[in-house]
Amino acid sequence: QVQLVESGGGLVQPGGSLRLSCAASGNIFSINAMGWYRQGPGQERELVATITSGGSTNYADSVKGRFTISRDNAKNTVYLQMNSLKFEDAAVYLCNAVITTRFTTDYWGQGTQVTVSS
Repeated sequence: QVQLVESGGGLVQPGGSLRLSCAASGNIFSINAMGWYRQGPGQERELVATITSGGSTNYADSVKGRFTISRDNAKNTVYLQMNSLKFEDAAVYLCNAVITTRFTTDYWGQGTQVTVSS
């Protein structure tokens, strides 16, 4: 059984920074793409950033230049460094990973809350 566990959310002032982490555990053969999505109140889930197993990255236009996604393949962990946070970045941030066990399946974490408030 595979689990994704996020950490690092919290309350931050506009202009501040947070670093999110998401660790995958379980009977994992390999991890393909990993990524972060977010969902604000009453809003649809949206892509924030993704990273392939080879390190290629993709970002939503709204976070380019402010957020950086990275991963540590040895630790099965993906990170999201968020700088220059804005009010509109407030949301539940969810980790996603495409993981191969016996099969290749999309997995989601439980989410971590990011609140931006002065």
